[in-house]
Amino acid sequence: MTARPANAHQARLLRLLRDGGPNSRAQLGDQVDLSRSKLAVEVDRLLETELVVADGLAASRGGRRSHNIRLNPHLRLLGVDIGATSVDVAVTNAELEVLGHINQPMDVRDGPVAVFEHVLSMAAKLKASGLAEGFDGAGIGVPGPVRFPEGIPVAPPIMPGWDGFPVREALSQDLGCPVMVDNDVNLMAMGEQHAGVARTVPDFLCVKIGTGIGCGIVVGGEVYRGTTGSAGDIGHIQAVPDGRPCACGNRGCLEAHFSGAALARDALEAAQQRLSAELASRLEANGTLSAVDVAAAAAAGDATAIDLIREGGSRTGQVIAGLVSFFNPGLVVIGGGVTGLGHTLLAAIRTQVYRQSLPLATGNLPIVLGELGPTAGVIGAARLISDHLFSPA
Repeated sequence: MTARPANAHQARLLRLLRDGGPNSRAQLGDQVDLSRSKLAVEVDRLLETELVVADGLAASRGGRRSHNIRLNPHLRLLGVDIGATSVDVAVTNAELEVLGHINQPMDVRDGPVAVFEHVLSMAAKLKASGLAEGFDGAGIGVPGPVRFPEGIPVAPPIMPGWDGFPVREALSQDLGCPVMVDNDVNLMAMGEQHAGVARTVPDFLCVKIGTGIGCGIVVGGEVYRGTTGSAGDIGHIQAVPDGRPCACGNRGCLEAHFSGAALARDALEAAQQRLSAELASRLEANGTLSAVDVAAAAAAGDATAIDLIREGGSRTGQVIAGLVSFFNPGLVVIGGGVTGLGHTLLAAIRTQVYRQSLPLATGNLPIVLGELGPTAGVIGAARLISDHLFSPA
Protein backbone atom coordinates (compact mmCIF):
# COMPACT_ATOMS: atom_id res chain seq x y z
CA MET A 1 0.00 0.00 0.00
CA THR A 2 1.54 3.30 -1.08
CA ALA A 3 -1.46 5.62 -0.63
CA ARG A 4 -2.11 7.44 2.63
CA PRO A 5 -5.02 9.68 3.62
CA ALA A 6 -4.50 13.23 2.43
CA ASN A 7 -6.07 14.93 5.44
CA ALA A 8 -7.59 14.40 8.88
CA HIS A 9 -11.09 13.91 7.45
CA GLN A 10 -9.96 11.00 5.29
CA ALA A 11 -8.03 9.53 8.22
CA ARG A 12 -11.16 9.71 10.38
CA LEU A 13 -13.22 7.95 7.71
CA LEU A 14 -10.65 5.16 7.35
CA ARG A 15 -10.59 4.53 11.10
CA LEU A 16 -14.39 4.49 11.27
CA LEU A 17 -14.44 1.84 8.55
CA ARG A 18 -11.70 -0.11 10.32
CA ASP A 19 -13.47 -0.10 13.67
CA GLY A 20 -17.06 -0.35 12.48
CA GLY A 21 -16.84 -2.32 9.24
CA PRO A 22 -18.59 -1.47 5.95
CA ASN A 23 -20.87 1.53 6.11
CA SER A 24 -22.96 3.73 3.85
CA ARG A 25 -22.04 7.30 3.00
CA ALA A 26 -25.10 8.45 4.93
CA GLN A 27 -24.11 6.51 8.06
CA LEU A 28 -20.54 7.80 7.83
CA GLY A 29 -21.97 11.31 7.52
CA ASP A 30 -23.76 10.81 10.85
CA GLN A 31 -20.38 10.25 12.53
CA VAL A 32 -18.24 13.02 11.05
CA ASP A 33 -18.61 16.77 11.08
CA LEU A 34 -18.74 17.28 7.31
CA SER A 35 -21.34 18.60 4.90
CA ARG A 36 -22.80 16.06 2.47
CA SER A 37 -20.90 17.61 -0.43
CA LYS A 38 -17.58 17.66 1.46
CA LEU A 39 -18.12 14.07 2.63
CA ALA A 40 -18.80 12.99 -0.96
CA VAL A 41 -15.56 14.64 -2.12
CA GLU A 42 -13.46 12.92 0.57
CA VAL A 43 -15.04 9.50 -0.01
CA ASP A 44 -14.52 9.80 -3.78
CA ARG A 45 -10.87 10.69 -3.23
CA LEU A 46 -10.44 7.65 -0.99
CA LEU A 47 -12.05 5.47 -3.66
CA GLU A 48 -9.51 6.81 -6.17
CA THR A 49 -6.64 5.77 -3.90
CA GLU A 50 -8.15 2.25 -3.63
CA LEU A 51 -7.82 2.40 0.15
CA VAL A 52 -11.59 1.89 0.14
CA VAL A 53 -13.93 0.18 -2.32
CA ALA A 54 -17.67 0.14 -2.97
CA ASP A 55 -19.38 -2.79 -1.29
CA GLY A 56 -22.95 -3.25 -2.49
CA LEU A 57 -26.03 -1.14 -1.96
CA ALA A 58 -26.82 0.23 1.48
CA ALA A 59 -30.25 -0.04 3.07
CA SER A 60 -32.63 2.70 1.98
CA ARG A 61 -33.09 5.70 4.27
CA GLY A 62 -35.97 7.11 2.27
CA GLY A 63 -34.15 8.35 -0.82
CA ARG A 64 -31.96 6.87 -3.49
CA ARG A 65 -29.94 3.98 -2.09
CA SER A 66 -26.20 4.59 -1.85
CA HIS A 67 -23.35 2.12 -1.95
CA ASN A 68 -21.74 0.79 1.18
CA ILE A 69 -18.06 1.68 1.52
CA ARG A 70 -15.46 -0.65 3.03
CA LEU A 71 -11.71 -0.81 3.40
CA ASN A 72 -9.99 -2.57 0.54
CA PRO A 73 -10.32 -6.30 1.36
CA HIS A 74 -6.93 -7.02 -0.22
CA LEU A 75 -4.98 -4.96 2.35
CA ARG A 76 -2.90 -7.14 4.67
CA LEU A 77 -1.27 -6.26 7.99
CA LEU A 78 1.27 -8.30 9.95
CA GLY A 79 1.00 -8.37 13.74
CA VAL A 80 4.00 -9.64 15.74
CA ASP A 81 3.94 -10.05 19.53
CA ILE A 82 7.36 -11.02 20.89
CA GLY A 83 7.28 -12.34 24.44
CA ALA A 84 10.08 -13.49 26.69
CA THR A 85 9.60 -17.17 25.86
CA SER A 86 7.37 -17.26 22.76
CA VAL A 87 6.31 -15.26 19.73
CA ASP A 88 2.91 -14.80 18.09
CA VAL A 89 2.66 -13.77 14.43
CA ALA A 90 -0.64 -13.10 12.67
CA VAL A 91 -2.01 -11.76 9.40
CA THR A 92 -5.06 -9.50 9.55
CA ASN A 93 -7.12 -7.64 7.03
CA ALA A 94 -7.53 -3.86 7.27
CA GLU A 95 -10.49 -4.32 9.65
CA LEU A 96 -8.11 -6.18 12.00
CA GLU A 97 -9.80 -9.57 11.62
CA VAL A 98 -7.21 -12.30 12.25
CA LEU A 99 -6.90 -14.42 9.09
CA GLY A 100 -4.04 -16.62 10.26
CA HIS A 101 -2.09 -16.94 13.51
CA ILE A 102 1.05 -18.89 14.50
CA ASN A 103 2.55 -19.24 17.98
CA GLN A 104 5.98 -20.76 18.57
CA PRO A 105 8.35 -21.01 21.54
CA MET A 106 11.30 -18.64 21.37
CA ASP A 107 13.78 -17.13 23.84
CA VAL A 108 14.07 -13.35 23.57
CA ARG A 109 17.53 -13.64 25.16
CA ASP A 110 18.80 -15.15 21.91
CA GLY A 111 19.03 -11.57 20.65
CA PRO A 112 17.33 -9.57 17.92
CA VAL A 113 19.00 -11.17 14.90
CA ALA A 114 18.00 -14.73 15.87
CA VAL A 115 14.53 -13.68 16.99
CA PHE A 116 13.80 -11.78 13.78
CA GLU A 117 14.98 -14.69 11.63
CA HIS A 118 12.35 -16.68 13.51
CA VAL A 119 9.70 -13.99 12.96
CA LEU A 120 10.47 -13.67 9.24
CA SER A 121 10.23 -17.45 8.84
CA MET A 122 6.80 -17.45 10.50
CA ALA A 123 5.65 -14.53 8.32
CA ALA A 124 6.84 -16.39 5.22
CA LYS A 125 4.88 -19.46 6.32
CA LEU A 126 1.69 -17.37 6.61
CA LYS A 127 2.31 -15.87 3.15
CA ALA A 128 2.91 -19.33 1.68
CA SER A 129 -0.45 -20.48 3.00
CA GLY A 130 -2.09 -18.00 0.63
CA LEU A 131 -3.20 -15.48 3.24
CA ALA A 132 -1.10 -12.64 1.82
CA GLU A 133 1.00 -11.88 -1.23
CA GLY A 134 2.80 -9.22 0.77
CA PHE A 135 2.24 -6.95 3.75
CA ASP A 136 1.06 -3.35 3.66
CA GLY A 137 2.43 -2.72 7.13
CA ALA A 138 3.61 -4.48 10.28
CA GLY A 139 3.26 -3.80 13.99
CA ILE A 140 5.80 -5.28 16.40
CA GLY A 141 5.56 -5.68 20.17
CA VAL A 142 8.60 -6.35 22.37
CA PRO A 143 8.69 -7.11 26.12
CA GLY A 144 10.61 -4.05 27.24
CA PRO A 145 10.73 -0.24 27.16
CA VAL A 146 10.66 1.27 23.65
CA ARG A 147 11.62 4.76 22.52
CA PHE A 148 8.44 4.99 20.52
CA PRO A 149 9.09 7.46 17.70
CA GLU A 150 12.23 5.60 16.59
CA GLY A 151 11.03 2.07 17.42
CA ILE A 152 14.16 1.28 19.48
CA PRO A 153 14.26 -0.77 22.73
CA VAL A 154 16.08 1.04 25.55
CA ALA A 155 17.86 -0.93 28.30
CA PRO A 156 15.21 -3.70 28.48
CA PRO A 157 15.92 -5.73 31.67
CA ILE A 158 14.92 -9.16 30.28
CA MET A 159 16.23 -8.59 26.73
CA PRO A 160 20.04 -8.75 26.70
CA GLY A 161 21.50 -7.62 23.38
CA TRP A 162 18.46 -5.55 22.38
CA ASP A 163 19.45 -2.16 23.82
CA GLY A 164 19.48 0.38 20.98
CA PHE A 165 18.75 -2.17 18.25
CA PRO A 166 16.93 -0.44 15.33
CA VAL A 167 13.95 -2.81 15.26
CA ARG A 168 11.74 -0.56 13.15
CA GLU A 169 14.38 0.16 10.52
CA ALA A 170 15.70 -3.40 10.28
CA LEU A 171 12.31 -5.09 9.96
CA SER A 172 11.03 -2.47 7.53
CA GLN A 173 13.89 -3.38 5.19
CA ASP A 174 13.34 -7.12 5.60
CA LEU A 175 9.55 -6.99 5.16
CA GLY A 176 9.46 -4.25 2.53
CA CYS A 177 6.71 -2.30 4.28
CA PRO A 178 6.24 0.34 7.00
CA VAL A 179 6.82 -0.94 10.55
CA MET A 180 5.83 0.43 13.96
CA VAL A 181 7.23 -0.86 17.27
CA ASP A 182 5.86 -0.59 20.80
CA ASN A 183 5.99 -2.24 24.18
CA ASP A 184 4.00 -5.48 24.22
CA VAL A 185 1.63 -4.45 27.01
CA ASN A 186 0.58 -1.32 25.11
CA LEU A 187 -0.36 -3.58 22.21
CA MET A 188 -2.32 -5.89 24.51
CA ALA A 189 -4.26 -2.84 25.70
CA MET A 190 -4.94 -1.79 22.10
CA GLY A 191 -6.11 -5.29 21.22
CA GLU A 192 -8.54 -5.45 24.15
CA GLN A 193 -9.73 -1.95 23.25
CA HIS A 194 -10.40 -2.89 19.63
CA ALA A 195 -11.96 -6.33 19.97
CA GLY A 196 -11.98 -7.33 23.63
CA VAL A 197 -13.34 -6.42 27.02
CA ALA A 198 -12.41 -2.70 26.84
CA ARG A 199 -14.33 -1.86 23.65
CA THR A 200 -16.55 0.77 25.27
CA VAL A 201 -14.19 2.15 27.94
CA PRO A 202 -12.15 5.29 27.13
CA ASP A 203 -9.97 5.25 30.28
CA PHE A 204 -8.56 1.95 31.51
CA LEU A 205 -5.49 0.07 32.71
CA CYS A 206 -4.33 -3.19 31.13
CA VAL A 207 -1.94 -5.14 33.36
CA LYS A 208 0.07 -7.90 31.70
CA ILE A 209 1.49 -10.56 34.00
CA GLY A 210 3.86 -12.86 32.17
CA THR A 211 7.59 -13.41 32.48
CA GLY A 212 7.58 -9.73 33.48
CA ILE A 213 4.84 -7.30 34.52
CA GLY A 214 3.76 -4.13 32.71
CA CYS A 215 0.76 -1.86 32.41
CA GLY A 216 -0.85 -0.28 29.37
CA ILE A 217 -2.47 3.07 30.15
CA VAL A 218 -5.33 4.21 27.91
CA VAL A 219 -6.58 7.79 28.34
CA GLY A 220 -9.41 9.14 26.23
CA GLY A 221 -9.14 6.13 23.92
CA GLU A 222 -5.42 6.66 23.27
CA VAL A 223 -2.42 4.80 24.70
CA TYR A 224 -0.41 7.04 27.02
CA ARG A 225 3.30 6.32 26.59
CA GLY A 226 4.85 9.13 28.63
CA THR A 227 7.54 11.55 27.51
CA THR A 228 10.07 8.91 26.46
CA GLY A 229 7.89 5.80 26.08
CA SER A 230 8.42 4.19 29.49
CA ALA A 231 5.00 4.85 31.06
CA GLY A 232 3.41 1.83 32.69
CA ASP A 233 6.58 0.01 33.75
CA ILE A 234 4.92 -1.09 37.00
CA GLY A 235 6.93 -4.30 37.33
CA HIS A 236 9.74 -2.17 38.74
CA ILE A 237 7.68 -0.40 41.38
CA GLN A 238 8.98 -1.54 44.77
CA ALA A 239 6.54 -4.00 46.34
CA VAL A 240 8.75 -5.36 49.13
CA PRO A 241 11.25 -3.02 50.88
CA ASP A 242 14.75 -4.52 50.71
CA GLY A 243 13.25 -7.53 48.93
CA ARG A 244 14.69 -9.80 46.28
CA PRO A 245 17.20 -8.50 43.74
CA CYS A 246 15.60 -7.69 40.39
CA ALA A 247 17.01 -7.93 36.87
CA CYS A 248 16.80 -4.12 36.66
CA GLY A 249 19.42 -3.76 39.41
CA ASN A 250 17.08 -2.69 42.21
CA ARG A 251 15.59 -4.75 45.03
CA GLY A 252 12.03 -5.60 45.97
CA CYS A 253 10.43 -4.87 42.58
CA LEU A 254 6.98 -6.36 42.00
CA GLU A 255 8.36 -8.34 39.06
CA ALA A 256 11.00 -9.97 41.28
CA HIS A 257 8.31 -11.21 43.66
CA PHE A 258 5.44 -12.08 41.33
CA SER A 259 5.66 -12.81 37.62
CA GLY A 260 5.84 -15.99 35.60
CA ALA A 261 9.54 -16.36 36.36
CA ALA A 262 9.20 -15.52 40.06
CA LEU A 263 6.26 -17.89 40.48
CA ALA A 264 8.20 -20.72 38.82
CA ARG A 265 11.13 -20.08 41.15
CA ASP A 266 8.91 -20.10 44.25
CA ALA A 267 7.18 -23.28 43.06
CA LEU A 268 10.54 -24.96 42.54
CA GLU A 269 11.63 -24.04 46.05
CA ALA A 270 8.36 -25.35 47.52
CA ALA A 271 8.72 -28.62 45.60
CA GLN A 272 12.34 -29.12 46.65
CA GLN A 273 11.41 -28.50 50.27
CA ARG A 274 8.53 -31.02 49.93
CA LEU A 275 5.98 -28.37 50.94
CA SER A 276 3.76 -29.51 48.06
CA ALA A 277 3.39 -33.10 46.98
CA GLU A 278 1.64 -32.00 43.77
CA LEU A 279 4.43 -29.64 42.73
CA ALA A 280 7.10 -32.18 43.75
CA SER A 281 5.40 -34.78 41.56
CA ARG A 282 5.31 -32.41 38.60
CA LEU A 283 8.95 -31.48 39.11
CA GLU A 284 9.94 -35.14 39.14
CA ALA A 285 7.94 -35.82 35.97
CA ASN A 286 9.04 -32.76 33.95
CA GLY A 287 12.38 -31.74 35.44
CA THR A 288 11.20 -28.14 35.74
CA LEU A 289 8.22 -26.08 36.89
CA SER A 290 6.32 -23.17 35.38
CA ALA A 291 3.31 -21.00 36.16
CA VAL A 292 1.24 -23.56 34.23
CA ASP A 293 2.22 -26.21 36.77
CA VAL A 294 1.25 -23.91 39.65
CA ALA A 295 -2.13 -23.31 38.02
CA ALA A 296 -2.70 -27.05 37.57
CA ALA A 297 -1.65 -27.78 41.13
CA ALA A 298 -3.99 -25.09 42.45
CA ALA A 299 -6.84 -26.50 40.34
CA ALA A 300 -6.16 -29.87 41.98
CA GLY A 301 -6.60 -28.24 45.39
CA ASP A 302 -2.93 -27.98 46.38
CA ALA A 303 -2.78 -25.55 49.31
CA THR A 304 0.79 -24.41 48.67
CA ALA A 305 0.09 -23.54 45.03
CA ILE A 306 -3.05 -21.65 46.05
CA ASP A 307 -1.06 -19.72 48.67
CA LEU A 308 1.61 -18.79 46.10
CA ILE A 309 -1.06 -17.41 43.76
CA ARG A 310 -2.85 -15.52 46.52
CA GLU A 311 0.36 -13.97 47.83
CA GLY A 312 1.42 -12.87 44.36
CA GLY A 313 -2.04 -11.55 43.56
CA SER A 314 -2.07 -9.62 46.81
CA ARG A 315 1.26 -7.93 46.02
CA THR A 316 0.10 -7.12 42.51
CA GLY A 317 -3.16 -5.76 43.93
CA GLN A 318 -1.24 -3.46 46.27
CA VAL A 319 0.52 -1.86 43.32
CA ILE A 320 -2.67 -1.67 41.22
CA ALA A 321 -4.48 -0.06 44.16
CA GLY A 322 -1.98 2.79 44.04
CA LEU A 323 -2.53 3.16 40.31
CA VAL A 324 -6.31 3.18 40.76
CA SER A 325 -6.12 5.87 43.43
CA PHE A 326 -3.89 7.97 41.19
CA PHE A 327 -5.54 7.44 37.78
CA ASN A 328 -9.19 6.59 38.60
CA PRO A 329 -9.71 4.29 35.57
CA GLY A 330 -13.07 2.97 34.41
CA LEU A 331 -11.75 -0.60 34.07
CA VAL A 332 -8.74 -2.75 34.98
CA VAL A 333 -7.94 -5.61 32.61
CA ILE A 334 -5.61 -8.41 33.73
CA GLY A 335 -3.91 -10.34 30.92
CA GLY A 336 -0.75 -12.25 30.06
CA GLY A 337 0.42 -15.82 30.47
CA VAL A 338 -0.05 -15.92 34.23
CA THR A 339 -3.80 -15.33 33.85
CA GLY A 340 -3.99 -19.11 33.50
CA LEU A 341 -4.03 -18.87 37.30
CA GLY A 342 -7.60 -17.68 36.80
CA HIS A 343 -10.01 -16.53 39.44
CA THR A 344 -7.78 -17.28 42.43
CA LEU A 345 -5.40 -14.63 41.13
CA LEU A 346 -8.20 -12.27 40.15
CA ALA A 347 -9.87 -12.56 43.56
CA ALA A 348 -6.62 -11.74 45.37
CA ILE A 349 -6.03 -8.66 43.17
CA ARG A 350 -9.62 -7.46 43.59
CA THR A 351 -9.49 -7.88 47.36
CA GLN A 352 -6.42 -5.66 47.69
CA VAL A 353 -7.65 -2.98 45.29
CA TYR A 354 -11.11 -2.73 46.80
CA ARG A 355 -9.65 -2.71 50.30
CA GLN A 356 -6.95 -0.09 49.73
CA SER A 357 -8.40 2.37 47.20
CA LEU A 358 -11.08 4.88 48.12
CA PRO A 359 -14.74 3.97 47.50
CA LEU A 360 -15.15 6.81 45.00
CA ALA A 361 -12.50 5.17 42.78
CA THR A 362 -13.66 1.56 43.21
CA GLY A 363 -17.44 1.82 43.63
CA ASN A 364 -18.08 1.02 39.96
CA LEU A 365 -14.67 -0.35 38.96
CA PRO A 366 -14.64 -3.71 37.16
CA ILE A 367 -11.41 -5.70 37.47
CA VAL A 368 -11.60 -8.46 34.87
CA LEU A 369 -9.54 -10.94 32.90
CA GLY A 370 -8.85 -10.07 29.26
CA GLU A 371 -11.07 -11.69 26.63
CA LEU A 372 -8.61 -12.22 23.78
CA GLY A 373 -5.76 -14.23 25.28
CA PRO A 374 -2.73 -14.50 22.98
CA THR A 375 -4.49 -12.74 20.09
CA ALA A 376 -4.72 -9.45 22.01
CA GLY A 377 -1.10 -8.59 21.26
CA VAL A 378 -1.22 -9.36 17.53
CA ILE A 379 -4.51 -7.49 17.08
CA GLY A 380 -2.98 -4.58 18.97
CA ALA A 381 0.10 -4.74 16.74
CA ALA A 382 -2.09 -4.59 13.63
CA ARG A 383 -4.01 -1.71 15.20
CA LEU A 384 -0.72 0.12 15.85
CA ILE A 385 0.41 -0.01 12.23
CA SER A 386 -3.06 0.77 10.91
CA ASP A 387 -3.14 3.90 13.12
CA HIS A 388 0.06 4.93 11.38
CA LEU A 389 -1.11 4.06 7.86
CA PHE A 390 -4.48 5.71 8.43
CA SER A 391 -2.90 9.01 9.46
CA PRO A 392 -2.27 11.86 7.02
CA ALA A 393 1.06 11.42 5.23
